[in-house]
Amino acid sequence: MKRHIAHITLVIADYDEAIAFYTQKLGFVLIEDTILSETKRWVLIAPDKDAQCSILLAKAAGDEQKQAIGNQSGKRVFLFLYTDNFWRDHKAMTAQGINFVRQPVTENYGIVAVFEDLYGNLWDLMQPSDKQTT
Repeated sequence: MKRHIAHITLVIADYDEAIAFYTQKLGFVLIEDTILSETKRWVLIAPDKDAQCSILLAKAAGDEQKQAIGNQSGKRVFLFLYTDNFWRDHKAMTAQGINFVRQPVTENYGIVAVFEDLYGNLWDLMQPSDKQTT
């Protein structure tokens, strides 16, 4: 097996509200939801079931982690969601009430817009140009 990033942790406030947001509003799939203890679950989501990298939704434990919710990258774009059809996904996300904080622009690397998730983390929605490799 080649080396690859398997999961990226996203600190959240509540498992069920995060699962609902990512699956219902962004169209992600729930890969796994395993109870580990009374307060901890192993929850993996991904854009589709065959994605190589998934997001581990981790409920904040303690004040320091709670302060990171929605600001895991210092208000920079944190995650990048690539698509093969920007306008289809942008329209669907807008219909779901997703807040785009930067409207779509065409750059030399592709079409891109910035949206925020339910906690305020910033994401790029991007359709790479033919010149760009993913």
